[in-house]
Amino acid sequence: MFEVRVEADFSAAHFLKDYNGKCENLHGHNYKVFAHVKGRILNEGGMLLDFTKLKGALRSVCAKLDHTNLNDMEVFEQNPSAERIAMFVYDGIVSELAGQGIDLAYTPGKKEAFLFAVDVFETETSRARYCVE
Repeated sequence: MFEVRVEADFSAAHFLKDYNGKCENLHGHNYKVFAHVKGRILNEGGMLLDFTKLKGALRSVCAKLDHTNLNDMEVFEQNPSAERIAMFVYDGIVSELAGQGIDLAYTPGKKEAFLFAVDVFETETSRARYCVE
């Protein structure tokens, strides 16, 4: 099994509506995001997936979040946790690349490249992951 990973970052504000603690107040993070692609088959160029295409999709999705108040985005239902952000980024990458004819959606037993996981770091020591397995 091969795996490639790219990373991007964005800065955004948020608060957690159903949280009892300091995170219920508006605050910000400099998020770091990793996208992991796995697969068993390399293309004719010997690559699982072109880094440039994966990075472009990840950066495009992160740009939608950059310098926003995440609570203003309906998709997060007023609770933009790192877990929900990871799922948003995952879905966004799959959608972005599907628009370019690249199918990274996971199906059981898939041997071609698929988006396996997205990690969202709020800090260097706090991460949430959304993955398909």
